[in-house]
Order: sequence, then structure tokens, then C-alpha cells
Amino acid sequence: MLRMFLNGKIRDIRITGTNLEYEGSITLDEEYLERAGILHNEEVHVLNVDTGTRLITYAIKGERNSGIVELNGPAARLGMKGDRVMVLTYAMLSDEEISSHEPKIVCVNP
Repeated sequence: MLRMFLNGKIRDIRITGTNLEYEGSITLDEEYLERAGILHNEEVHVLNVDTGTRLITYAIKGERNSGIVELNGPAARLGMKGDRVMVLTYAMLSDEEISSHEPKIVCVNP
């Protein structure tokens, strides 16, 4: 049996912009993605701390060390510049993998 566990988390980040005229996704600083083990085009869950909204989309690699956190397409309606968000990924683990699994948690602006 496989179970779903947290795999990567980027916390303490703020939306830097929105772009409604895009097909959809969230653009994130490449450095954030690497540190959290999140791949380009990987499914992510975005939790808006300020509004309580949650969405599922995919990550797009933004310019390294730019600090970019941009909601694109329909997701742009679920947050505003300055909102605090968290970005999470999950992994399916077997019973054997569970005991050794450690999620990568990145605190950007604690």
C-alpha cells in the first residue's frame, strides 16, 4: 500500500505579482524550487495564508535569486501581491520508505 506524505515545502514567501493573461501555474525562484526538491512542471499545492484559499497547479522555474513568486492564469484571482503563501508537494511512499523519509522544508523569510 502507498500513502501520501509531504515531500517539499516552501514557506515564508510573499506573492510578488500576478499575471492573469497566462495559461496557469505559479512561477517560483529557481533557488526556492531546488532547495525544496520541487521540479519544473511538478504539481504543487499553494496555500494562501492571508486569505485561506488553496489551489493545485504546477511550478514554473523563475529566474534564480529573483525572489519571484507569481500567480499566473486563473490562479492570479486567488491572491494579491504581498499575500503570504506556502507551496507544498507530496510523494507516494511505501511502508518501507516511510520511516526514512524526510521532507525538504525551506523557510525563505522566517
